[in-house]
Amino acid sequence: MNTGKVHALIPAAGRGTRYGGTVLKQYLPVCGQAVLAHAIRAFQFHPMISGITVVLAADDQWFDAAVGRLATAVETVSGGETRAQSVRNGLRFIAEKHPQTDWVLIHDAARPCLSAESLDRLLEQGLQCEDGAILAMPVSDTLKRAGTAQEITATLDRHGLWAAQTPQLFRLGALSDAIDAAQRDGRELTDEASAMEFAGARPKLVMGSVANIKITRPSDLAVVEAWLKRTEMTNQAP
Repeated sequence: MNTGKVHALIPAAGRGTRYGGTVLKQYLPVCGQAVLAHAIRAFQFHPMISGITVVLAADDQWFDAAVGRLATAVETVSGGETRAQSVRNGLRFIAEKHPQTDWVLIHDAARPCLSAESLDRLLEQGLQCEDGAILAMPVSDTLKRAGTAQEITATLDRHGLWAAQTPQLFRLGALSDAIDAAQRDGRELTDEASAMEFAGARPKLVMGSVANIKITRPSDLAVVEAWLKRTEMTNQAP
């Protein structure tokens, strides 16, 4: 396995417009901790992770109180107007502060249920791929295209389709260059893999987990809480 240094990067500068509410979704409490705290803990003690950087909004006032003692386990940097700009700020920070870093793992702040097994699988397979890799799940539901009035206009062929998750693992320099090139071209980047694809890379799809939920709507929080409680009970079992 490639033994280059791996740094985790968690963009947490988003406003969560789809979620709504007065509390940013990354700071919502779940099982006694903020969602973001759970995301950080997934990397905190992993032997292959050399550091963790969290990207915050320039006017963030909640991080320290929300994550408590975990604040001392990470470094922070201010983000930009978009996710891509925030990630790029984080990559620049890591390259300057930790020049020995070869690889970066970008993980959504609103995915608090990343398991050690999924992370290990991504690292084991992804570090063997020059173009990097992402966690993802094959699409199992029938897909419908909606019209302007939410009427069905077509049924899509789901063969070969995967739903992207995070973390997404790439070489730091390659991802930085790919984001720069995509932004110069005016491309809208929905994730880091899309920037790599624009640059001609073909990242590997690594099997993720249905438990690796991204909190997008209020109903997701109850699912996440149930899953985390189940995991905690399993870990405490004799």
